[in-house]
Amino acid sequence: MDSETSDTPHTDRSVPHLPDGDITLVKFVVVGPLGVGKTTMIRSLSDYEPLTTDEPMTQAGEHIDRLRRMGKTETTVAMDFGRITLQPDLIVYLFGAPSQQRFQPLWDDMTSGALGAVVLADTERLEDSFQAMDRLEALGLPYVVAVNEFEGNDTYDAEELQEAFQLDPDTPLLTCDARERASSRDALVNLVLHLKDRNRRPHALQETV
Repeated sequence: MDSETSDTPHTDRSVPHLPDGDITLVKFVVVGPLGVGKTTMIRSLSDYEPLTTDEPMTQAGEHIDRLRRMGKTETTVAMDFGRITLQPDLIVYLFGAPSQQRFQPLWDDMTSGALGAVVLADTERLEDSFQAMDRLEALGLPYVVAVNEFEGNDTYDAEELQEAFQLDPDTPLLTCDARERASSRDALVNLVLHLKDRNRRPHALQETV
């Protein structure tokens, strides 16, 4: 599948404005390896045209930015940003973090205040998601793992994936299509349910805000 396009139309992609009065802002981040579909997921979820910082990939960076998926010509160099208005006074901010090692210093600012993260993964290169998961665990930030369904990829059952990722049994593992708004939304809903479940367990949820 083309990980850089979304086939889900939006009725209003104009520049958003914050409503008057008291509002609650919730922040989540989307992370994962290069070319896994982070920009696509945020584009499919956002109520408005998201802010992206994609730049052309150059031959000079070929030895730095490993990518096995053919056809990718751009990469995120700072962040992606989208917004979802759930209610007039409840707004979700979505930040997509760049995956390359040289952009890792941005993670501290980007994850500050976030409640949790979605880790996107590709079955053809599962190991490329380990760095993102390790970093989130070091930050104490809860996450779910969503395997992005690329056409032509091998399929794995849940037990195989759970073993491959070596996930904590409480960490949700699901599949999604980052191009589809409903599928991407389900990944976000799973993250929210995971956070609620952790919050029910005493001392399980770290203070992240």
